Amino acid sequence: MAEKKPNIALVDDDPKILELTAKYLRDQNLNVFVADSGSALDDIVNANSIDLIVLDLMMPEESGLNLCQRYRAKNINVPIIMLTAKGDEVDRIVGLEMGADDYLPKPFSPRELLARINAIIRRQTTLGANTPKQIIRFGSFEFDTENRSLSNEGKNISITAGEFDLLKVFTDHAKQPLSRDRIMQLAKGKELDVFDRSIDVQISRIRRLIEDNPNKPKYLQTKWGYGYIFDPDGEPQ
Repeated sequence: MAEKKPNIALVDDDPKILELTAKYLRDQNLNVFVADSGSALDDIVNANSIDLIVLDLMMPEESGLNLCQRYRAKNINVPIIMLTAKGDEVDRIVGLEMGADDYLPKPFSPRELLARINAIIRRQTTLGANTPKQIIRFGSFEFDTENRSLSNEGKNISITAGEFDLLKVFTDHAKQPLSRDRIMQLAKGKELDVFDRSIDVQISRIRRLIEDNPNKPKYLQTKWGYGYIFDPDGEPQ
């Protein structure tokens, strides 16, 4: 049986970028749905099983940030790669805060975009195929690695693909101090850029999900001068 091609939604209001990028990705064995607006993306997502969205930040009708925030608020947790203006760190950080899983500055190489797409899909496929049935409990939380879910006292908590992957890294390495470089390698399979704050931003997002007081975390703690450490017992390190 032929392997199922991943379904990718590519959203950009620039027809040239849509045409060239879609052709390249299709040549690399991906199914690509193109949209030039948020409403067009809504139609695609409602009619198809989408595995990943590549979303331009700057669009005239509805910005990529608003789209991302709207989807996360509706518990649409499809992985999102945000396309941002080159060198604009503020947009990247805000995009991650809104729920994006990764970002790529424009102008971008289609080969680099393909690598980012494949890395995210590969992580999800590998986790789905190889992760044993396991529920990790800490405090009143249950982290189900098979069903990719997080709950607190039986109530489901919306968690994005990027948040899940990062929390999985920490639960797999509980009580082990992890540097930002190591976290990036384990979670995303790439090196940490010296100016990259994405790990810190996503950790802040996870803390808002699992901590009573994100400013005084007891589970996902800062290891000063080194990185972070996850303690399922919630004990000071």
